[in-house]
Amino acid sequence: MRFVYLAHFTPGARRPKEDESQKYRVNEEITDREIRCIDEDGKMMGIMLTAYAQRLAEEKNMDLVEIAPQAKPPVCKIIDFGKFLYELQKKEKHQRKQQSTQQMKEIRFKWRTDTHDFNFKIRHARAFIEDGHKVKASVMFRGREIVHKEIGKELLEKFVAEMEDVAKVDSPMRTEGKIIHVVLAPEKGKVKKKKNTEEDSKK
Repeated sequence: MRFVYLAHFTPGARRPKEDESQKYRVNEEITDREIRCIDEDGKMMGIMLTAYAQRLAEEKNMDLVEIAPQAKPPVCKIIDFGKFLYELQKKEKHQRKQQSTQQMKEIRFKWRTDTHDFNFKIRHARAFIEDGHKVKASVMFRGREIVHKEIGKELLEKFVAEMEDVAKVDSPMRTEGKIIHVVLAPEKGKVKKKKNTEEDSKK
């Protein structure tokens, strides 16, 4: 059987903590008598003896990788372990990149915001959401304006309702001093559907 790891280590020594391969048992490292096996095409092969699954992987010049150790019996897949780790790291790198590019955009309202200004800021908020950013909407009160707090809350509730077709509440409405704010985040499925609908209407 062959073992493929991203980092070299001395036999018998512990794998480095940063080595992603340490999260998975491979080939002879899988000591359970039986496993539930998935082939290289993703087809469920059912429960079988681990030794038999290891032999199948060897015949295909591939590895038997434990992907769900918590299952009873554990779930293993016949796959090229090196390629499996590469795809996993590629996916994690893409996720980190997405997280780093997401920014917090802020939309500010006055408690006496008129309809025109409200709709104008809704359009800006939608653009931010569709670009993948979070939006913090806030209402700031000055001096005795704080006695109109309920009007500010109603305004933000209206804002959330207007955005619900493309966004979800990421942080619920809260008051900090003389500011009330709520944070919305893109709801990927809705944003994508919205964009596709707009593109179809243009066509």
